[in-house]
Amino acid sequence: MKLNDANRDVRPAVAFLLPNLLGFLVFTAGPVAVSLYLSFTSWDALSRPHWIGLANFTGLFGFHGTPQGWQANDPEFWQYLGNTLFMLLALPLNIAGSLVLALALNRKLRFTAAYRLVYFLPSILYGAAIFYLWKYMFEPNYGLFNALLARMDLPGPSWLQNPALAKPSLIFMTLWMKVGGLSMVVYLAALQGVSEELHEAARIDGANRWQQFWHVTWPALRPATFFIVTIELIYGLQSGFDTAYIMTDGGPYGSTTTLGYYVYLKAFRFFELGYASAIAWVIFFITLAVTLVNWRRGGSEGA
Repeated sequence: MKLNDANRDVRPAVAFLLPNLLGFLVFTAGPVAVSLYLSFTSWDALSRPHWIGLANFTGLFGFHGTPQGWQANDPEFWQYLGNTLFMLLALPLNIAGSLVLALALNRKLRFTAAYRLVYFLPSILYGAAIFYLWKYMFEPNYGLFNALLARMDLPGPSWLQNPALAKPSLIFMTLWMKVGGLSMVVYLAALQGVSEELHEAARIDGANRWQQFWHVTWPALRPATFFIVTIELIYGLQSGFDTAYIMTDGGPYGSTTTLGYYVYLKAFRFFELGYASAIAWVIFFITLAVTLVNWRRGGSEGA
């Protein structure tokens, strides 16, 4: 009798969970398993996949000898990996800028809510329209930035057409969109939990503002910083497709092509879907390794 009662209790739960479980299997677990299989094949989407084992991965990471010395089997992969890591330079700038904004907006001032909204707006507007707007502002002939430089009788560079300026320009745009976004909100929430009594005790002991921040505020913000670094590392290692697709097409000379955009190029322009799947799994394992290292380091600092 008790088993029948238990079965009657389980059936409604299974009925509620089944649609979500089926959706996960069909739209998440299934495609992930298929991409893992395809990473060991050669497939152009028109013929049947051909099993080639680890050839895609040796193509990515392997080297071969030439009369000029050892050369990478896929030098573009290493260039685009370098581009991806270079774009991560936006991470410490984003953290520093978000922290400064959060500290400023945490003060009790008039219209503080309006200021917070204004700084948060760019993260809400994040999307294709913003990329097209910034592409117009970076335009060398009639863009906003070069127009401002012309008013000061300064020559305007080709921002997105110059390999030396393209990545820094995209980093600058990323900071405009992200500094007042999620990171600032997380820091604002963490600052609400910092006890004012600790600051008062530090002031009584003669601590100046910098000492109060370093010895009272910053230790309380470390868990928030760990969370922000983890999330932004995961995002940064997987991002880059939308900006490259809309603003630069990966150029000039591949200087703004990230691994995420390289997956798109191999899959949907060259129809090397097996190779693209291998790149996607390389991105996954790089992201996993970096996240685990950051997690272990964050846990040891919090211990």
